[in-house]
Amino acid sequence: MREGAQVTQDAAGHRYEVFHTDCPARDVVDHVTSRWGVWVLISLRNSDLRFYELRDSIQGVSEKMLAQTLRALVADGLVRREVEPTTPPQVTYGLTEFGQDVGEPLTDLFDRITRRLPSRDPG
Repeated sequence: MREGAQVTQDAAGHRYEVFHTDCPARDVVDHVTSRWGVWVLISLRNSDLRFYELRDSIQGVSEKMLAQTLRALVADGLVRREVEPTTPPQVTYGLTEFGQDVGEPLTDLFDRITRRLPSRDPG
């Protein structure tokens, strides 16, 4: 296979063949670009949020789907989950450095799209 966008190396020299179904980078891309993954990363771009705040900021997401999405993004190292030992426990989510790095172009894309859309009449 010839070197190109589909084959990359990380700093430690590991090769990633992103078009191969077993590539771990592909799993992260799938989670980030999932129906709700993009919205979680964009919602967390400015501040940490508790679960219910995140759910309320992303209209249309069910609690089950939000929980699944957060679990995947936490496992990928994009989102951190902090639990305060209170009754009931308070869980806060925020972006890791990796999550901020990945979320930056998504935020840029979102901002570009919203700047170009025609104005909507509130009526």
